[in-house]
Amino acid sequence: MQLDEVDMGMTYEELSVYGRLRKIFRCGPVSMFENLCYKWGNRLSPAEIAEKVKYFFKYYSINRHKMTVLTPSYHAVSYSPEDNRFDLRQFLYNSRWPFQFGKIDELVRRLDGDSKTAPVDGGVGIVAAGSENPTAGF
Repeated sequence: MQLDEVDMGMTYEELSVYGRLRKIFRCGPVSMFENLCYKWGNRLSPAEIAEKVKYFFKYYSINRHKMTVLTPSYHAVSYSPEDNRFDLRQFLYNSRWPFQFGKIDELVRRLDGDSKTAPVDGGVGIVAAGSENPTAGF
């Protein structure tokens, strides 16, 4: 593991997954949690996934405003961090996410006794292409 991954508290692989779910599939905290429960449920508990999602969104909301002042540059991925011209999302967030984090806590309590891969409310949050769900989109 690289030292900067230790400093960030998440791996680059996790950041890539978070970035795709957030930017391409427009997931917020709750739908990202639901998708990751499906994707990572066989190796992490819902509580661990919730902790990772909350950690990501806390620091995302603290640092989101910095993205609005970056100099435009070329990026070769579809979830490019350069969004000065085309991204009209808000850039100031409440870093506590009280409603969303409360909903995640409620879902974790409901899943606590269930199997790790049990779907939340009958399925994952949004259908995400490449989410490893063979029935995605049907």
